[in-house]
Amino acid sequence: MEPSGLKFNKLYLDEEDKPHNPMVNAGAIVISSLIKPGSNKAEKFDYMMEFIKKMAGREYVGFSNATFQSEKETGDRNFAIGYYLKEKKCFPTGAEMIDALDFYFQLCSIEVTCESGSVMAATLAHGGICPITGERVLSAEAVRNTLSLMHSCGMYDFSGQMAFHVGLPAKSGVSGAVLLVVPNVMGVMCWSPPLDRVGNSVRGIHFCQELVSSFNFHNYDNLRHLVKKQDPRRQDGDDRNKSVVSLMFAAYSGDVSALRRFALSLMDMELKDYDSRTALHVAAGEGHVDVVRFLTDACKVNPFVKDRWGNIPLDDAMQFGHSAVVKVLQDYQVACQEQERLPVADTIPIAPKLETVEGMV
Repeated sequence: MEPSGLKFNKLYLDEEDKPHNPMVNAGAIVISSLIKPGSNKAEKFDYMMEFIKKMAGREYVGFSNATFQSEKETGDRNFAIGYYLKEKKCFPTGAEMIDALDFYFQLCSIEVTCESGSVMAATLAHGGICPITGERVLSAEAVRNTLSLMHSCGMYDFSGQMAFHVGLPAKSGVSGAVLLVVPNVMGVMCWSPPLDRVGNSVRGIHFCQELVSSFNFHNYDNLRHLVKKQDPRRQDGDDRNKSVVSLMFAAYSGDVSALRRFALSLMDMELKDYDSRTALHVAAGEGHVDVVRFLTDACKVNPFVKDRWGNIPLDDAMQFGHSAVVKVLQDYQVACQEQERLPVADTIPIAPKLETVEGMV
């Protein structure tokens, strides 16, 4: 399975005289001949309609007879491809080329809405289980293979750039539709008829690029260290509990290096434990001046957070007699209060939460 490097309707096969992949016309025509062998055209069509409806969670899936008739009347190139495939013996034994083309034209005439198309994409994102009905429609292996093909071949001659810039499996159509799958997260269907020179929706591709520029959905985005993108994935309770334990232990033991790693991985440095204590509370109570300075100067945490007993970090430092920590916290509190009192135009710039290792050294 390889991208052809040519237009989707080119009369061209690979070195073994087989279609390059199922996403080009030649491959789709051969696939049409492989579905339900031995069944008549009506049974094949009913089977595919039922299958697509299952993928779409019983949302709207229709058939356009006008499109079907138009495809047949103007499908000279597809007929040429069909005869070429027949000459190269690409069809299975017993399959009729004309029947395969008729079935292919029928499949090209199936209609969906953005809503039903997005459910189909979500079914692929959900490992083959429809998120609406909970029914398994595709095996996990079939989903893996389908998404791999969509990633490498789904956007015509733009597939390579799509894989580079967006990094997600997608499939476009000359109707202006783009079906985008974010594995294990969601499926998206967008539709905008204006096409570019290779047959992809201009706005559809722009949407995909903007989506990946805002969220870390690209296959090779680092989920821990990419600081300029949002991660909308739901974080489960176990992950949060582990983060709290790691953060509090680093503050307790005075491990500034560990805290720096946590900050660079975008951990919330104001996480609270079961007593509503923050890392700043713990560090202040233990007298770790370096940790307190890092949390205040680099991470800009809130020094006025109260724990379950109503104490702020300064109270803990004073209670345990850590005078150096008390001085740091008092100065930081004064700076924070002055910042709040200043008009917006005169605000003293406070360094943003640092995004690089160099900035935290």
